[in-house]
Amino acid sequence: MDYKDYYKLLGVAKTATQEEIKKAYRKLAIKYHPDKNPGDKKQEEKFKEVNEANEVLSDPEKRKKYDELGENWKYAQQEGNGGQYGPRGRQQQGYRSEGFGDDSQFSDFFESIFGNSGGFGGGRQRGSSKMKGEDYQAEISISLDEAFHGTTRQLDLTDQKLNLKLKAGIAGGQALRLKGKGGPGRNGGPAGDIFITVHVQNSPKFERKGNDLYFDAPLDFYTAVLGGKIPVATIDKTLNINIPAGTDSNKTFRLKGTGMPLYDSNTERGDSYVKMIITVPKTLTDEEKNLITQLANLKQSSHA
Repeated sequence: MDYKDYYKLLGVAKTATQEEIKKAYRKLAIKYHPDKNPGDKKQEEKFKEVNEANEVLSDPEKRKKYDELGENWKYAQQEGNGGQYGPRGRQQQGYRSEGFGDDSQFSDFFESIFGNSGGFGGGRQRGSSKMKGEDYQAEISISLDEAFHGTTRQLDLTDQKLNLKLKAGIAGGQALRLKGKGGPGRNGGPAGDIFITVHVQNSPKFERKGNDLYFDAPLDFYTAVLGGKIPVATIDKTLNINIPAGTDSNKTFRLKGTGMPLYDSNTERGDSYVKMIITVPKTLTDEEKNLITQLANLKQSSHA
């Protein structure tokens, strides 16, 4: 019977946090799940190994015992410090043959340390321990406008049609949990969960930073020089804002409370930051050219 490196099986470091272990397990459980690889025995074995590694590393007590024994587990078993290996007096390779769905997902290596119940003494009958079902992971993509207003999605996952409601203000990368919608539990254990990561697409106009929005707006040459009001279209409405005389290009104005709504809030919003881009007129009448020429001459003479 070979030593099983559970950290290597999940692709994490021995210093990995519980969150890192959970994330790695979810990814691999989806990759190797029998539903995705029907009839593929090799992938099914991988799936069992991943579940076994998670069973140990996600449980602080089991992980501590596993780390303490390390690759010296055989000696500990021979001294009677482990679970079932010594008393059984035999070794078998791989997993048991009872079939997927009961405790057969645990290898002899696992049972030699923790007992056939997965505990710390092997006192319970095989298959009596309740186990939570597998967690699944999925991803969806929405537009910034949908993130602003909130939206709904119908998902086909694990042979289920799920209606997912996304609240206004949801952030890109935010994960939603659908409790009890994952894999079925074993031996009366609870069903697993589905974790859905939401991706918000980039907008051609707005750049989102947290709950604030940044965008550019054109400012005509004359208003930049003389000042005045111009209409500016935010994500959900148009505002008339005051432009001081002599405004430079790239001047940024803050429009308070016109950004993204705060998640789980019906009243609060972030801000918008609009950067003015001065546009120079491309076509001028002869009269306009003469007036601008006169203005330029006046400017030069005042500095003479």
